[in-house]
Amino acid sequence: MSTTTFSLEFKSETFKGKVNFPTGVFIDGQFSAGAEGTTIDVINPSTGKVITSVAEGTAKDVDRAVKAAKRAFTESWGLKVPGSQRGQLLNKLADLFERHSDELAALEALDNGKTFNWAKAADVAMSIGVLRYYAGWADKIHGQTIETHEDKLAYTRHEPFGVVGQIIPWNFPLMMMAWKLGPALATGNAIVLKPSEFTPLSALRVCSLINEAGFPPGVVNVIIGYGHTAGQAIAEHLGIDKVAFTGSTLVGRKIMEAAAKSNLKNVTLELGGKSPNIIFNDADLDLAVNWSLHGIFWNHGQCCCAGSRIFVQSGIYDKFLERFTAKSKALKLGDPFAGDSYQGPQVSKIQFDRIMDFINSGKEQGATVHLGGEQHGTEGYWIQPTIFTNTKPDMRIVQEEIFGPVGVVIKFEDQEDVLRQANDTLHYQRDPIRAQFAAGTAWINCANSLHPNVPFGGYKQSGVGRELGEYALNNYTNVKAVHINLGQHI
Repeated sequence: MSTTTFSLEFKSETFKGKVNFPTGVFIDGQFSAGAEGTTIDVINPSTGKVITSVAEGTAKDVDRAVKAAKRAFTESWGLKVPGSQRGQLLNKLADLFERHSDELAALEALDNGKTFNWAKAADVAMSIGVLRYYAGWADKIHGQTIETHEDKLAYTRHEPFGVVGQIIPWNFPLMMMAWKLGPALATGNAIVLKPSEFTPLSALRVCSLINEAGFPPGVVNVIIGYGHTAGQAIAEHLGIDKVAFTGSTLVGRKIMEAAAKSNLKNVTLELGGKSPNIIFNDADLDLAVNWSLHGIFWNHGQCCCAGSRIFVQSGIYDKFLERFTAKSKALKLGDPFAGDSYQGPQVSKIQFDRIMDFINSGKEQGATVHLGGEQHGTEGYWIQPTIFTNTKPDMRIVQEEIFGPVGVVIKFEDQEDVLRQANDTLHYQRDPIRAQFAAGTAWINCANSLHPNVPFGGYKQSGVGRELGEYALNNYTNVKAVHINLGQHI
């Protein structure tokens, strides 16, 4: 089956160069057309125009990928390859990421809309760091020797699941791919990965780098498809032993249900949030403003840990709002490839419409649009940085994840008051400024601070399991207990 190639020469301020790579489904180390012969258009969110088309993967392609992964795991990967060798391959892949960092950042900016500078400094750099981190872990995944009786030996062994399905979102395409590949490959699993159909380009480019690094065919398979077809096939497939998903809470529930109804496969979920960002009277005001700005407007607000509910104590509320507003007005919305742009467009028309619906609901429910609240420009999916004030706790913009450049600034009186307000949401989240909440991650005097060796995740409906750090390795191994009788009696 033949496949097409995507070729484009960039002539922008921040990147000049040519990219060229296949756009088929990637199975058993080779690109091919999808089983149905259909394609998916990839849209440039800056303009709303088609960039290229990629092969659509369906359930038949997932099935073929699972068979390839199973064969690789059994014959050329898994327990047949020592951890030191897996680590070498991961380091080679990290080297290739580094060598092609400008190209990967340009692809992120092209189909996601994030700025080239942020993509290179954050997404690509973090991806390289994650791959190197798990390369270091690959030969250090040990069990325990357990004393039971002098005539017996007991020990544990951490073994890979086998074939794991991984479904990643569109907000950090390359970085989420690295977060998933790193621990799964370090522990010896084979992978069937589905990137978002909105942002497939960097993942497809990485497929060629995986081959170049020397991974055996079938160890990593990549299917670009829709959630209700390819994603559902991954969640339901009896040949997949574990599924890891990053995305919305609603879809996370569907993944868990499908996994339970099929073969009760192991599940980890990194889901949505409505994080409180809390600023007390004794805060460094300039620092608080700058971190709050980064907390809500970084990546255009398309971040599960965005500090979208900004609680400010009454003593500094007016001063904070004044400075925060001025800083927000100064953010440069512009061409993702321009050197001075901070914010690009939202990723898709679907996401644009969803965010605008939230903004309109805030207006209709009586909140004050303190800043923004409208489309930016007439072409593409751009939204002004938006600040709401005078909100009520039951408003949608306060309760629900917006996933866009929309924040609500809420006044509070004392710690008891803000604890009550901050925990008044279905999501028990990631980034309260003082660590006294049911939260998986607490950022103090900072926001959106991520490191490869520090676990990341949320409580309650924000997910199951942890990404990053040593903790993520637990997502990809079974623990086997072995008992050996050294004596001659029962």
